[in-house]
Amino acid sequence: QVQLVESGGGLVQAGGSLRLSCTASGRTFSSYAMGWFRQAPGKEREFVASITSSGGATTYAGSVKGLFTISRDNTKNTVYLQMNSLKPEDTAVYYCGAQRRTYYIGSLGAEYWGQGTQVTVSS
Repeated sequence: QVQLVESGGGLVQAGGSLRLSCTASGRTFSSYAMGWFRQAPGKEREFVASITSSGGATTYAGSVKGLFTISRDNTKNTVYLQMNSLKPEDTAVYYCGAQRRTYYIGSLGAEYWGQGTQVTVSS
């Protein structure tokens, strides 16, 4: 069982930055590939970014590539999402997810989800 807790969301003006954190319970964090997803009002949850269990490789949705950076610190059981040049269309609840595998498979969602953190970007 893995429990995930996100933090770092908030209100930011367009063009600003935020860093989200997701901290996991348990001793096996390094066995899990991690992903970030988001869900805007009235829309389905969508994949944003993922990182392998070791942190050696990352994958991004086309809409955030070059703007967002996913990273992890396995000594702190934490995965991060640095979001730069934010746009109003980035407004959503952001969720982290965990899969017990080396590479994250975005189409599978997650075995474990966090509760989500709201990001609101004003124009």
